[in-house]
This record gives sequence, structure tokens and C-alpha cells, in this order.
Amino acid sequence: MDRETIERVARAAHIKLTDDELERYSRDLGEILTYFELLDEAPGCDDYGVNPVEVADILRDDEPSIRIDPDELLRDMNTYEGYVRGPRLS
Repeated sequence: MDRETIERVARAAHIKLTDDELERYSRDLGEILTYFELLDEAPGCDDYGVNPVEVADILRDDEPSIRIDPDELLRDMNTYEGYVRGPRLS
């Protein structure tokens, strides 16, 4: 990576770098970008996704059922003609 780019990024980040730091970061970031170029040479993996293990739908079918007696649930609530009463809105 060139020195001018490092200087612009440092200026945008409000970081003051010495000449030695500019040279070192320029060299280090250039090496990092070279490593990423190796990924371009890697073969594609269009046959499978990110997860190598097949993920299957393990959810059960949703079948409505009543497991608790509704009268028991409503017993301790403030109800009016079978409806739960909430606070009055003004």
C-alpha cells in the first residue's frame, strides 16, 4: 500500500504518525493485502453453502391445542363477561 494512502487514512482518523510509522504501516498493510490476494486463487465452493453440515427443518407441525383450562387462567384476572380487562385509555 502506498504511503499517500496511509497518510490520508491517518489524517481522516486524526492520528499523527511519524515517518517510521508511515513506512512500517505501508509495508505491513501491503503484506496483508498480498495475503488476501491468495484468496482469489482459492477454488470456488458453489456446491455447498457456508455450513458443511446439512441443516434440516426440525420444527414440529403447529397443531393448536388447549393444555390449560381457560377458566383456571381467568380465575385470578380482572374480567368482565369473559374478557380480560386492561387499564382504561384516556
